[in-house]
Amino acid sequence: MKLWLNGQLIDASEARIDPTDRGFTLGDGLFESLKVCEGQPLRLAAHLRRLQAGADALAIPLPFAPAVLTAAMTAVITANAVQAGLLRLTLSRGPAPRGLAIPAVMRPTLLILAAPAAPPAPPARAIIARCTRRNEFSPLARFKTLNYLDNVLARREADQNEADEALLLNSQGRLSESTVANLFLVIDGTVLTPPIEEGALPGVMRAEIIDRLGAKIQPLDPGDLGRASEAFLTNANGARALVMVDGKPIGDGQPGPVTLGLHQIK
Repeated sequence: MKLWLNGQLIDASEARIDPTDRGFTLGDGLFESLKVCEGQPLRLAAHLRRLQAGADALAIPLPFAPAVLTAAMTAVITANAVQAGLLRLTLSRGPAPRGLAIPAVMRPTLLILAAPAAPPAPPARAIIARCTRRNEFSPLARFKTLNYLDNVLARREADQNEADEALLLNSQGRLSESTVANLFLVIDGTVLTPPIEEGALPGVMRAEIIDRLGAKIQPLDPGDLGRASEAFLTNANGARALVMVDGKPIGDGQPGPVTLGLHQIK
């Protein structure tokens, strides 16, 4: 496998990350996942805008211009002959001395990996996570940071309950998102999704679905799951039907017409 690391396209076996890199020691960094279709990264500009916004928020200098990153992603896709799959772009603050203080001089690490597409996921059966909650007051809730431990714990809880996913409540007990996706409900024919202010990640696919379907952004409670005729989850991979939560079916327990109509979106 070929990857792109700090300006070079190299074999994965040759890649080296400094052991003092704050991405490893502190989770100090960001990532973006981009879908690849017909050998091209989709929604590239939107992903790069979110990466830049996150880098600005964390005061991590983005070491390469968008044009360089675009060329690097193309090089990784070509070198690995990926026609359909995913790219992951990871940015960390880079190597630094011990401690939390941000170093005066930074050498950020930037890594780009490619992976082939996974088989289509079946409709999801979820639980509502009890082990953790989404902190909607944290500025980090708006970016894909390298610290995903709350999501990891929630996914472990889902696995322990033989579920495919976990929905995360925020500190007020309202729905925010799932461990890896944004959440949409269809209630009385209207497509609804939680606000960013409620802890929902400002997903790139989320924004496209809101625009395409005219979805309404409003707070959602767990009780709204019982009122929904269908539900679905979205991320860079696309849309996935959500058919059951905590053992109770959403609607008739099958993917609904709105969800099925989203499969045409790349």
